[in-house]
Amino acid sequence: MDREDLEDAARRIRGHVRRTPVQVVDAGDDWLAGGGCLKLELLQHTGTFKPRGAFNRILAARERGELDPEVGIVVASGGNAGLANAFAAAAVGVPATVFVPTNASPTKLRRLQEYGATVVARGTEYAEAYDAAMEHLAGTGAIYCHAYDQPEICAGAGTLGLELMEQLDETGRGVDTVLVAVGGGGLMSGVATAVDGTARVVAVEPVTAPTLHEALSAGEPVDVSVSGVAADSLGARRIGSIAWEVARRTDVVGVLVDDSAILDARRRLWDRYRLVLEAGASAPVAALLSGAYRPADGERVAIVLCGANTDPADLAAPADPS
Repeated sequence: MDREDLEDAARRIRGHVRRTPVQVVDAGDDWLAGGGCLKLELLQHTGTFKPRGAFNRILAARERGELDPEVGIVVASGGNAGLANAFAAAAVGVPATVFVPTNASPTKLRRLQEYGATVVARGTEYAEAYDAAMEHLAGTGAIYCHAYDQPEICAGAGTLGLELMEQLDETGRGVDTVLVAVGGGGLMSGVATAVDGTARVVAVEPVTAPTLHEALSAGEPVDVSVSGVAADSLGARRIGSIAWEVARRTDVVGVLVDDSAILDARRRLWDRYRLVLEAGASAPVAALLSGAYRPADGERVAIVLCGANTDPADLAAPADPS
């Protein structure tokens, strides 16, 4: 995957996805000294960045004549990739079958059904849903849309990075560092490819699902145990092969945050900005609030807020006095 792949993806999905806004961090917010900005990808169709990759994968398959309109696509997903692919499949006019773990978010399951997908629950982790999807795929001839480890999926996600750089150039702000959440690494790999040579990527993941951290420690992708508040969106058991290659090639920096920091960040984003994020999408802000990542003086930081598929009922908190 290279920048040309991202530019092809941007051309292909134009008109199918939203150009999401960038919000400048309030000057009085002390959690990001020197200022910064938030890329509000939670406002994307289906509430996450995932439709970028889903549309790129499905439309590219159709261009090559590989997409059977009667069979459609298959995906294994804890929720967000399933939502995105179900949405994209419906927009293109083909069926979608989505395999999910049994602990998938009820909020996401309801929306999958609203998009008309056939939903099949298997196992308690993404890996088990993936195995079941592979068994189903073998006899159907469907197009498989991986949640995070296919070139077209990653390139589609990378269009977010191209878009962010364009928006920052338009405002004259510039950026030195982009913080992104990591599960399987599709978003990280796409963004790192987009900003390579201009900015670096800091990849933030939960201590309870450290796929990239353990791969960096071992020198290769390895399986990890998965748990914690962000497992429904950052619950991959192993970093994707594309993400691993890109992380090494572009010198991605990895940091870990715990569940309490993630939940604190989620509440802060609600209190200060009235942004409703799922736990995993709050991880980059958690890295800043907890000190897991400390920007240097004058470092220009952009934070990707990549998902909003959550139940907002537990966000109630005392009003911020400021």
